[in-house]
Amino acid sequence: MRKFQVGVLDLVAKGPTRNMWARTMHANLASIMPQAIATWCEEEGHTVHYVCYTGLEDLSKELPEALDLVIIGTFSQGAQLAYALSNLFQSKGAVTALGGPHARCYPEDAQKYFDYVLGFTDRSVIQDLLQDCSPHRPIGVHLSAKGQPSTLPSVQERWKFIELSHHKAPWIKAVPMLGSMGCPYTCSFCIDSVIPYQPMAFDLIKSDLRFLLKKFKRPLVGWHDPNFGIRFDDYLSAIEDAIPPNSVDFVAESSLSLLSEPHMKRLKKNGFKVLLPGIESWQDFGNKSKSGRNQGLDKVRQVSEQVNMILRYVPYVQTNFIFGLDIDEGPEPFELTKLFLDMTPGAYPAYLLLTAYGQAAPLNLEYQQAGRVLPFPFYFLDSKRGMNIKPKNYAWDEFYDHVIDLIKHNISWRNFVNSYKAIDEFIPRWVNIIRVMPWFEQVKYYREIRQRLDEDPQFRPFFEGETTQIPEFYVERIRKSLGYLWEWLPDGALYHDPNAYLKTQANSLTPLTDISDSVSQ
Repeated sequence: MRKFQVGVLDLVAKGPTRNMWARTMHANLASIMPQAIATWCEEEGHTVHYVCYTGLEDLSKELPEALDLVIIGTFSQGAQLAYALSNLFQSKGAVTALGGPHARCYPEDAQKYFDYVLGFTDRSVIQDLLQDCSPHRPIGVHLSAKGQPSTLPSVQERWKFIELSHHKAPWIKAVPMLGSMGCPYTCSFCIDSVIPYQPMAFDLIKSDLRFLLKKFKRPLVGWHDPNFGIRFDDYLSAIEDAIPPNSVDFVAESSLSLLSEPHMKRLKKNGFKVLLPGIESWQDFGNKSKSGRNQGLDKVRQVSEQVNMILRYVPYVQTNFIFGLDIDEGPEPFELTKLFLDMTPGAYPAYLLLTAYGQAAPLNLEYQQAGRVLPFPFYFLDSKRGMNIKPKNYAWDEFYDHVIDLIKHNISWRNFVNSYKAIDEFIPRWVNIIRVMPWFEQVKYYREIRQRLDEDPQFRPFFEGETTQIPEFYVERIRKSLGYLWEWLPDGALYHDPNAYLKTQANSLTPLTDISDSVSQ
């Protein structure tokens, strides 16, 4: 086999940037799969140039001019950047491939701009890609394994690529690890709901943790599991067997159903410092929150009590909420969230707007059948900037009024002071304060959307699905974000078919899937 010059790009930013958050934190958002692919390519004998793209890099300096193959991994919010980069690298003679969540969710669209689109990706898929490695245009080839890989390269095997990301992180240097893939829960809106749960090898986890203790005085590990600790005793026993108690700081997303007080005592003993439980909805029963048949005010009280208990054992808790679910109606979901904030001032809230990511979840078929999915450019599909589903029980202006009111409550002086007082440890206290700052920009953005719904003649027809013409407001934001790369964005790349998943099913084609190493898009 010919030996190639391979570029592997992990897009954690969706365009060039110079802001402080990117400088301090973006490198810690590096994904595992690009590092795994880079490792496999090297093991096949190829020369690999890996870049975790934080938005600060000049790629002309980071990568050699003559690359044979460029593999890009991205979430959908980075798709326009990925499409522009693919066009740029193809113009220089490179073959391009796309992996990651966007490749899974929008494969037909991605195939218009890449020579290869990768579904479930294991070493054999990468071997097939390297064996062929030829241009496929105008429609790229889809490659996919039958299922998720049973194992991934260890931290030690990925270390050279982890270090490259750490060189860009001035203070915090997190190591991404994965204890499992898929999810046992069946939340119909989640990207992982249709991926069978699969734990990774516990012996590999142990050896990775031991390796990290040789590299750091006190490592920081971010678990990329959709829900860490499903097999709680097995995971904690593996950690306890591998390393001394409280010798590694851990960050994990988990469900409230797993975070009982006995479990919290064990997590504290073993160094867990940040937890991100999903609350999602006050009206949905669910089995992740362990709220039984409680909903509404009863659920608020129960969850607040549990989160306050969790805060006695870990210094930092982020609670995740989703707004715009079909079960939501009127002001109640927002008012209950305000009440939760008042009752649980030590928790940092993250608000997500319901978003349909192509083929990510079965529920998206229902939204498409009902004609409710809007063709928002991928750039805005980050679950915050562009809600691409018409709400079932809200008019757009009503919905944004509620969202704006909630954020105003979140950034009020009263909430600000209560949050500061509720946290004892210095670093988590100030992290919470710093993380409030972006809310001011967010509420400004939502206010502009709300105003334009009344005043911009392009807005309401687009939001109501009467036209697919993207308002110039959104086009200009993408143009500004991409900077010089805007010139490389292919014609038509701002647009996509929001009903492609439905059409695929209608044609009796098997949905294309791939592995995601994150909890959701």
